[in-house]
Parts: sequence; C-alpha cells; structure tokens
Amino acid sequence: MNAPVVTRFAPSPTGFLHIGGARTALFNWLYARGRGGKFLLRIEDTDRARSTPEATEAILKGMAWLGLDHDGEIVSQFENAPRHAAVARELLEAGKAYKCFATQEEIEAFREAAKAEGRSTLYRSPWRDADPASHPDAPYVVRIKAPLEGTTVIRDQVQGNVTIRNDQLDDMILLRSDGTPVYMLAVVVDDHDMGVTHVVRGDDHLNNAARQMMIYEAMGWEVPVWAHIPLIHGADGKKLSKRHGALGAQEYQVMGFPAAGMRNYLARLGWSHGDDEFFTDAQAKEWFDLSGIRKSPAQFDLKKLENLCGQHIAQADDAALRREIEAYLDAAGKAALTEAQADGLERAMYCLKDRAKTFPELLEKASFVLVDRPIQPDEKAAKNLDTVSRGILSELTPHLQNASWNKETLEEVLNGFAAAKDTKFGKLAGPLRAALAGRAVTPSVFDMMLVLGRDETLARLTDAAA
Repeated sequence: MNAPVVTRFAPSPTGFLHIGGARTALFNWLYARGRGGKFLLRIEDTDRARSTPEATEAILKGMAWLGLDHDGEIVSQFENAPRHAAVARELLEAGKAYKCFATQEEIEAFREAAKAEGRSTLYRSPWRDADPASHPDAPYVVRIKAPLEGTTVIRDQVQGNVTIRNDQLDDMILLRSDGTPVYMLAVVVDDHDMGVTHVVRGDDHLNNAARQMMIYEAMGWEVPVWAHIPLIHGADGKKLSKRHGALGAQEYQVMGFPAAGMRNYLARLGWSHGDDEFFTDAQAKEWFDLSGIRKSPAQFDLKKLENLCGQHIAQADDAALRREIEAYLDAAGKAALTEAQADGLERAMYCLKDRAKTFPELLEKASFVLVDRPIQPDEKAAKNLDTVSRGILSELTPHLQNASWNKETLEEVLNGFAAAKDTKFGKLAGPLRAALAGRAVTPSVFDMMLVLGRDETLARLTDAAA
C-alpha cells in the first residue's frame, strides 16, 4: 500500500480512557507520526444508552495528558448514521445484501432445534434468495450475503495469516428493523471514508475482521492493513481489570507519573526494539513498527513504570517539569503553587529530580523551598535542634554573612567551622537540615543554601537559633 499512512483511535465513550485503550492510541499515534502520516480520532458513540459527554471528555483529557495529538476534527460515529444506512441500501440494490423478514422467535426456534439435533446453530435465512414478489408487508432487517464456500484470510501484521472457513460466517445484519445501522457496518464505512490505511486495535477484535472484510469486498473497497495487538494482563497473568488498581490513564496523572514516562512504558508493553528500555518520543517514533509487536499478552508492572518514570524525570527540562507538576497538582485537586514557590521549585530542580520516581516524591524532597518561615520542624528534625545545636547555629551565622554564595565557599566555611569546633561536618548537617527544611531527610545542605539564597538561609538559621 503506497498511500500515506492513516491510523485512527476509535474509543467508545462509556467510561474513562482505559490503560489498554491508551496503549492502542499510542501505537496508532507512533506508527502514523513516525511515517509522516495522519492520526485520526473517532468517537464510537452509537450506543446512545451508554455513551455520555462526560466519558468523551474523560477520554479527551486522558489523550491530552499523554500528549497524543490527533489530526483534523473528531468524528462522531452516531452523526454518520445516514451515510452508514446508505451503504447498506447500496449493497441491497446491488444484490449483495437482502431483506430478511424472519422474526426473533423464528430464529430462536431454529437455534433451539439445531442445538437439540447437534447441528450448527449458524442461522441461514430462507429469505436470502427469495423472490422479492414474495416479500410480505412486514418489518425486516438487511443482511449481507456472506460467501458460502472457500475461506477468508485475515493477513495480520501481528497475528500472521488467520484463515476462517466461509461456512462459519453468518449473513451479518447491516440494518436493524428500525433502519438503524449496526456497529460492524459503521466501523467499516467510517474507516473507509476517513481513509484509514492501517487498523491497529486489540486482538479481541480479530474475529470481527473477517466479517468486516465482507463489507469491504462487497463495496469494492481496499481492505486496510490489520494489526491486532494482544491485551494487557496484570501481574497475576489475568486480563487487566479493576482488581489490579488504577486503570484510567488520568488516574496515573493523579498519582503523579510524568506523561513521557507513561508513553515510554506503554510503548514497551507488548512492543520492543532490541533491548532498549528507556527511550525518547523521537526514538519511539523512529523505531516503532508493527513487526516489533509480540503476539503474547503484555504484563503490567508498576515497578517498571516507576523506574522508567524516574529516568524521565531525571532527564526532563526543568521548566517543562515545573509546568507538568503544576498540571499534576491541578488534576489531583491539590493547592496550586504560588509564583514564588514555582520559581523556587524550578531553581531547585537540579537537586530534586535525580532520584524521584513520581511528582509526589519530588515535591516531598522540595518541601524546603515550598514552606514559609517560620519553619515548624517535624518530630524527627526537632530532635536535632536542642539547646547545644541552637547555640552552634547562632555561632555559625556570622561566618556566612559575608561569604561568597557558591558551593565551594560554603563547603569551605562549614567544614572550617566544624574543624574549629573539633567535630565533623556530619554533626552540623542534622541541625542545618532541621533549620533550613524542618526535615531530617533533605537534599544536600549546600544545595538547599544555594537554592534559598543568602538572605533566606540566614533568616532560617536565625529563627532556629532563637
């Protein structure tokens, strides 16, 4: 197929963006973006009873957080219903579909009898080749004429060639008795009209491909390239479900995972490029190919996700990280940072992001630059501020007042002060951490002093000494 690559993501708006759906969207996005193609979005909202605007909004928010931008307008499948019905009528007029007047009761009776006699319960309508003159004035459905002999081969980029005997295919309904089109017809018409060249979706749709190919072939349309990807399982080897914890893409944003880390992890769920674990978006777009997708189900591993996210936080641009943390706080319903706090956070990034795997971990380390004076030390830190320690801090303060405010000079002053006191710097570190951050575990004392600046550092030491 020489046409430009066009992929699509087509979620049903009946709930949040499931993590499996997020991976499907990512695979389609990577495949299109890596080839200069288009990535389209269609909302499959034909199930009016279950589709909600809130669910559509949740899906769009999840995709926006993951950075999966789409081309063109969002397509509503429901709004295309007249076009879907027109295709069914076109097939009817061409003799490739027919009116079936069988009632639900007749079909059920046939299946019960077939089951009792051990025959196939696949329904063959007596109306398939009936003379139109014999048609009653009664409600009918429109069925496609399935091939009766031979085989249908689904040439799948992930599953390989899947062969289905045509005598196992029923005459699928295209239009219900009320004239509304069925989902299977809608999908094919929309994919064709949107110019979709590659259908990348979950392997739970694999059997649908054979039935959908009947419509493509009956209409003389080019069949897209199929790629049915395996589902995601939990650590217990069972299909990912609510019992495995967070399932919605946005839940991972609320938990404080960076979007780049999530994209990297989801790309590795069922796809690989050699032994590469950590990679950038640019590398993923360049490397991603359908041939790298495995047939077997992928297993979701929270520890691997955390480790990858830690690597992405460590390598992120400081200003971009600040913006993403502000978005995380908003998504999680937490208090927004003031301008001063956000500026301080960005200044401190260099000493915060090395070992943080999530934004809550990073913000915990950043507490020293986010708190206001006077600092209330926690219970553990308070033990380092006894009378002797406060006296030492009081003596230290004048030595810092006129020191050059760089790491080398501060190390020289503090180590020199410790030596003069006939002690090691480590003995000073506990009281300094308590005074500067109110915590016993913090970034290095020197980094905190540099981030806070001379005036704020001296003010905090003076407060603690008092």
